Amino acid sequence: MNIKTCQRLITISLLSILLAACSSTLKPTQMPEKHPVTTPQTINLYADNIPGEIKKSNQETVRDASAEHTFIMDINQPQLTIFKAAPHLANGTAVIILPGGGYKGVSIVKEGYDIAKRFNSIGITAFVLKYRMPNTNTMLDKTTGPLQDAQQAIYWVRSNAKLWGIHPDKVGIMGFSAGGHLASTAATHFDNAVMSQYQSENLKPDFQILIYPVISMKDEVTHKGSRKNLLAPELTPDNIAYFSNEDQVTRATPKAFIVHAIDDKAVPVENALLYTQALTQHKVQTQLLLLPEGGHGFGMDNPFDWFESLATWLKNNQLR
Repeated sequence: MNIKTCQRLITISLLSILLAACSSTLKPTQMPEKHPVTTPQTINLYADNIPGEIKKSNQETVRDASAEHTFIMDINQPQLTIFKAAPHLANGTAVIILPGGGYKGVSIVKEGYDIAKRFNSIGITAFVLKYRMPNTNTMLDKTTGPLQDAQQAIYWVRSNAKLWGIHPDKVGIMGFSAGGHLASTAATHFDNAVMSQYQSENLKPDFQILIYPVISMKDEVTHKGSRKNLLAPELTPDNIAYFSNEDQVTRATPKAFIVHAIDDKAVPVENALLYTQALTQHKVQTQLLLLPEGGHGFGMDNPFDWFESLATWLKNNQLR
């Protein structure tokens, strides 16, 4: 079945049903009650040298220092910022958050820190990953550099589960936009460790949360800026296929919660639809929430509170 036929079938079978469902059940955005939160702690993702790096000084810059939402570019020294849930709320679940930014940078506040605080309000400890941007000047293999960081974060969180009061079998991954591509890559390529020392380690997220994600690298549906930054100039058929995550799903892929707005002009909603179809074909438990509006990059700022639906999904899956 070619991709255009697939899109038509998905649109007919899912769009009308799910859009009708979400428009009738979603509630306007409501701010959660305030709860005490612990002070965030930032650590380097790697204790020593970064495997596969081309050693450089810190390359990162802030795109517009006066902007409301901080956007950090050209990251080559990855870090984790830990938002530990307050003890009286903590339920043992953890989520690693990958902000988006087209594989050029990360919207670290709107799609990172703000989301982490919302997770804290429902007892979930959050780890915001400032992952490296694919760059031939700072890494030996730019196509796998970001995935290396995501796998390192999963390994580190599980290895330190006791320290942070979390269950090692309740570690999920979440991504926005290009961060959603990286999160879905971690969720579909977990049995292929980028670093050889982790070949026998459990790198599989226990669940995945994808918000307006880039999924495919194929011409018809990809976000071309993300594809260029991750893969160019090696836009080979093999690379495009390997990183088109709708084609990498198996029955072992972790359960998923996905949100996308149908009026997204930057990352077509077909990304979410194709991934949902692949997951359902492989009998992976999936919830797709199609929002009638919001465009791209809305973070928590949407007329409907998608996080409330996510919180319900987490509860239904014994994750909160």
